[in-house]
Amino acid sequence: MTLANLPPLVTVFGGSGFVGRHVVRDLAKRGYRIRVAVRRPDLAGFLQPLGTVGQISFVQANLRYRQSVDRAVEGASHVVNCVGILAPKGRNTFDAVQEFGARAIAEAARAAGASLTHVSAIGADVNSPSVYARTKGRAEAGILAIKPDAVILRPSIIFGPEDSFFNKFADMARLSPVLPLIGGGATRFQPVFVGDVAEVVGLSVDGKVEPGTIYELGGQNVLTFRECLEIMLKVIDRKRMLVSIPFGIASLIGRLASMIPFVAPPITADQVKLLKHDNVVSKAAEAEGRTLHGLGITPTMLVSILPSYLVQYRPHGQYSNSGRAA
Repeated sequence: MTLANLPPLVTVFGGSGFVGRHVVRDLAKRGYRIRVAVRRPDLAGFLQPLGTVGQISFVQANLRYRQSVDRAVEGASHVVNCVGILAPKGRNTFDAVQEFGARAIAEAARAAGASLTHVSAIGADVNSPSVYARTKGRAEAGILAIKPDAVILRPSIIFGPEDSFFNKFADMARLSPVLPLIGGGATRFQPVFVGDVAEVVGLSVDGKVEPGTIYELGGQNVLTFRECLEIMLKVIDRKRMLVSIPFGIASLIGRLASMIPFVAPPITADQVKLLKHDNVVSKAAEAEGRTLHGLGITPTMLVSILPSYLVQYRPHGQYSNSGRAA
């Protein structure tokens, strides 16, 4: 195969993360060459088997250093940004990673003449009281100002083998007799399968979605926080008491926990702010077809996927008898 006949090159920032690795898998199946841009390429080798020999390569890139971003994008025809953080750590703040970093990627894509797909989140809002949502919102505004033809994807909470929601509470249920329902557990989510999000990214790279559009990605069902935990507990065959914790107390716990060095807090005060608002696809997005259904994708059912990776949290793992709670 000559150089001119090589498949297009796609740079995926955050390709070794939860969403990123599924994006890499989807793009590999579509035949693209993939350059995975990560801070630690030496830790991303597990992605190699997702493609054929030479199909997936790696480059060191840190969103806080513009030169490394430019180098990662050079020669690419499309750029995908999957980078996001749930809590700041050291110099990797929300501002640095989710706003400055996203703008740097957009500027590099523009300079390289590459198209861009950016994974954001439902709830992104420049006026949000949450720093997470506020920086997500500012990133979207900045990206569209730089690359008006960029495609922005806003998923609800994402579930899948390495997710940080169901895995967190299932792990908590192994040791704790109670699970917290922040704000009473009434917050509504629309859990979306990571594979469906990756498929939309693939369609975007294929040029089969509308440029300059914000898509909202939600799953088949809208569930409350309480319902999510109840389903999770049923899957892992455990009975646990669900205890309501007012937002104010949860916020205080989050602030105190964040002060403990070298320990990841179970929840942060900023995450509590996010839980005060529903995380579901808007009626406007549904009406305009800016959803999975609008793209011709039938959302994967939550209950069809959870058992495949939460089985490890059952009292006896895969050998537990389904339906017998501990």
